[in-house]
Amino acid sequence: MTTTAAELAAAIPKAELHIHIEGSLEPELIFALAQRNGLSLPYSSVEALREAYAFTNLQSFLDIYYAGASVLLHEADFHDMAWAYFLHAKADNVVHAELFFDPQTHTARGVPMATVIQGLSSACDRAQAELGISASLILCFLRHLSEEEAFATLEAALPYRKHFIGVGLDSSEVGHPPAKFSRVFARCRELGLRIVAHAGEEGPPAYIWEALNDLKTERIDHGVRSLEDPALVAELAKRRTPLTVCPLSNLKLCVVNDLKDHPMKRLLDAGLCATVNSDDPAYFGGYMNANFVQTVQALDLSRDDVITLARNSFEASFVSDARRAELMALLDAAIAA
Repeated sequence: MTTTAAELAAAIPKAELHIHIEGSLEPELIFALAQRNGLSLPYSSVEALREAYAFTNLQSFLDIYYAGASVLLHEADFHDMAWAYFLHAKADNVVHAELFFDPQTHTARGVPMATVIQGLSSACDRAQAELGISASLILCFLRHLSEEEAFATLEAALPYRKHFIGVGLDSSEVGHPPAKFSRVFARCRELGLRIVAHAGEEGPPAYIWEALNDLKTERIDHGVRSLEDPALVAELAKRRTPLTVCPLSNLKLCVVNDLKDHPMKRLLDAGLCATVNSDDPAYFGGYMNANFVQTVQALDLSRDDVITLARNSFEASFVSDARRAELMALLDAAIAA
């Protein structure tokens, strides 16, 4: 019997390229880590914390996101957070993941850089060994802070350079254009780091142009507002610049009012290398398969669309050519099965 497009989306192997690991911190784990670390929370229960996940925009989400991260103090905390994500990823047939992390969220609280990176890196190693998931880390700069602070963060992270493959730009988008960080990204390129940046979620298409031309970004995280600028769409298609799109995040943060209005199908039809990702799944109502399946159903995507999205995820990943060939072969086998 032929599977539906939604069933195929859930079953096939895929890569996740836009996951903020701090955004995978479920309320249950927040409470467990708070108890382990002797911290009190401003919520009476797991249920009360979950009820607070009612966001009207990016900033209202970020306020509670940073509060949740306050329970992360020790290497084991970062490891346990990432490991919990990898178990979800395994259940959703994610075979490769590139995890964003925000060191400034933690170093500002006095948590050493080594604690953050080594805790996450050990979970990545474990995911490969025990789950067969290849994983990499991408260090993100908080764009509401200064470029000078980003430079300081980069310098603090360089002793652990072998543990991360690239840098990104996240946090409050509006009012913080990518060009604000041109010099630090130029330094990152000199160091051979892969370059990504959030642009065109709440910010205008002009921010995507800046990410491409000022930061020389290899991927655009979100990028859903690119459709407002036909010249930008043409440029993204010409460059084959991947967009790491997060449908349930866009819905939860009111970028779209209904998943039926999501631009994913239009991005694909425009020939763009769009991918499906979960962004901050603990807060936005779903991990990879929830994003994939609900988007397929809302937009009536075809089996071919599903296969294209999965192929795009492997094409857009920062893996070796040999690993990419392995991943594509896994996908082909799953489609044929």
